[in-house]
Amino acid sequence: MAGEKSLSGAAELFKALSATSRLLILSALADAPSSVSALVGATQLSQPLVSQHLRLLRGINLVTATKSGRETIYALTDDHVARVIQDAIAHSQES
Repeated sequence: MAGEKSLSGAAELFKALSATSRLLILSALADAPSSVSALVGATQLSQPLVSQHLRLLRGINLVTATKSGRETIYALTDDHVARVIQDAIAHSQES
């Protein structure tokens, strides 16, 4: 059985994944690393909202940020989150 620390970390992950906007951003990043402006275009969310969600996602280590000239490129930290999202979507579509 998982320890309390592991369960607490999993609960934080599920809290982060509980917002549709964050799932949109993470799904877009699962396709390819992107800048804020590309994420705004892909998700149709406002720039301030995308930036706010990215700050939260970076804080819990789901997303990394790399400077590229004047832009910051965001990417998933690893593929685990993409798989969790894909599994959750598949599960929600089951009858």
